[in-house]
Amino acid sequence: MENRSFIGLGSNIENKLGYIGSALKKLDAHSSVKVEKVSSVYESKAYGNIEQDNFLNCVVEIKTSLSLEELFIFTKEVEHKIGRVKREKWGPREIDLDILFYNDLVFSDEKLNIPHKDVLNRDFVLVPLCEIAPDFEYPGGDKTICNFHQGELEKNIVRKIEYKFN
Repeated sequence: MENRSFIGLGSNIENKLGYIGSALKKLDAHSSVKVEKVSSVYESKAYGNIEQDNFLNCVVEIKTSLSLEELFIFTKEVEHKIGRVKREKWGPREIDLDILFYNDLVFSDEKLNIPHKDVLNRDFVLVPLCEIAPDFEYPGGDKTICNFHQGELEKNIVRKIEYKFN
């Protein structure tokens, strides 16, 4: 399993922690994916302009033999199996899985941007990333991910929730 990827998970409908736990189990159950590290869970205000319940967010580091495209398809399958309903952009969701980084790749097409295009603006992504991968360097630079969350970010995190993935 030669590829290292970080995936952001979020939920703000019903059993939020249950949806995140289900997604983590489905990720780890795939024969070509190994969950390496899971951050704490952070309660966060919704990002964007839509009034809605707070989210629970975390970041997971995986090792995988899946290609980026295969991993993207798999994460969308996980969302579907858990019961995600498509709504408006930045709207409420049962579960959301975003590939944040894939090795040190910089990639963009009509469906996917790696690194995730908004990763540096989201404290609810950068803080958990820094928690599990403090030495990870942002692709194309010489700055660790922990150096980015020190700046002027929109403050979305409300509180940290200790969470242990089994």
